[in-house]
This record gives sequence, structure tokens and C-alpha cells, in this order.
Amino acid sequence: MTVSAQVSVYPLRQPHLAPAVDAVLAELGARPTQVEPGAMSTFVSGETDAVFAALQAAFRRVAENGQVIMVVTLSKACPT
Repeated sequence: MTVSAQVSVYPLRQPHLAPAVDAVLAELGARPTQVEPGAMSTFVSGETDAVFAALQAAFRRVAENGQVIMVVTLSKACPT
């Protein structure tokens, strides 16, 4: 099954936002998913297992470096 997700990452109490955002993009792109970065969020789509694995890896990676909030909206209804 193919799913899509809109992902936003909010690093807390960190001097720079770019390292966390770059880390998330790297993890999402390391899986067999389609990734479309945007100004406020990133769109990722692919097979369910790949998308969930990418989201989990991305969250783990940024959480290792400090406090973070990740907001994810999942859909099976949106076009990919």
C-alpha cells in the first residue's frame, strides 16, 4: 500500500535549526521513498513500511541531538 506523509520538525533549545532539518531530509532520502522538501514541511510518499521506517529513523536521529517535536500527517487518500 502506498501512503504519503507531511512532516515538520521543530528542534527545541538548539542554536541552529538547519542541522536537524538536514538530518531528517537525509534519513527520509535514505529509504525508497519520494521526498519533496518545502519551506514549512516535507512531503514523503512510498510504500507503507518504507515511509514508517524513514519517519522512525528521522525522529531517532534528530532526538539524539536534543529536544525536538515532529509533526506528521499521514494519508492514504492524497495523491502522490
